Amino acid sequence: MSELADSPFLSGFVDLHAHTNESDGSLTPAELVALGKQMDLAALAITDHDTFAGYEKALPHARAAGLDLVRGIELNTRLYVDGGRTHRSVHLLAYFVNGEPSGEFTAWLEDERTERRNRNKALAKVLQANGMEVTFEEVEARGRSLAGRPHFARILVDKGYARSSEEAFRRYLAEDSPTYVARKSKTTEEVIGIVRRANGIPVIAHPIRLGFARDAERELIASFKRAGLVGLEIYHSEHPPLLQAYYHQLAKELELLPTGGSDFHGTVKPDIRLGTGANGNVRVPSEFLKGMRAFAGAE
Repeated sequence: MSELADSPFLSGFVDLHAHTNESDGSLTPAELVALGKQMDLAALAITDHDTFAGYEKALPHARAAGLDLVRGIELNTRLYVDGGRTHRSVHLLAYFVNGEPSGEFTAWLEDERTERRNRNKALAKVLQANGMEVTFEEVEARGRSLAGRPHFARILVDKGYARSSEEAFRRYLAEDSPTYVARKSKTTEEVIGIVRRANGIPVIAHPIRLGFARDAERELIASFKRAGLVGLEIYHSEHPPLLQAYYHQLAKELELLPTGGSDFHGTVKPDIRLGTGANGNVRVPSEFLKGMRAFAGAE
């Protein structure tokens, strides 16, 4: 595990946004726990896309290592813009710090995984129609039932259609690329409601990616708050210090819980380190997690 080298001491800090190879990360759940322990994290949340498999596989290793492991998940939602004529993706983090999710949530999540597979089949066909020899079967072999665009990107690089995963996304997989295929996700407000009914804590992930001017962004996040949003991801590897301060103040004004994490993926995103983000820009205090648990206990 090359990610274990040169790790700074992080006693009292947590990382509430990390991925395993059960979705689009490179480390196994056991390896991620070992890395979190070496980083001396006070707690670690596994937030794989559309699955709790990484968390569940990591749990016995975390217990053996004495690492506080948090059940989390990252979900895709749809935001309609331009009067509903177009839409974009908004990622929502959901944390279950006070037990397991409801049966309703588990059933909905299974439907989401089915939709992910359907989107992957359609995306493979679109890429083939544009001269790229990429099959659904080889993508699913890379990512199993949770295969997604990062797995497409790696195959496109391996086959010489792009020089890097970043280029593969820019040219073929991003929302504004000509071969993009969207998932049929529910709206952000709908998913916030689903998470709240399941006794979860819904949080807007990496708000920098919303892509709005500040006034419009503030009103959008306020509308999510009215729909039941509980938290805002303050610290993230894509948030420079000035933006972190801005989002921290915004969370305070809107009475949202501040959260944060590196969005660690291992070798998939080699510049992002567990617990410290990009160039050390992530330092998530354990008080953030305490606040989430206090909220869950008061519900």
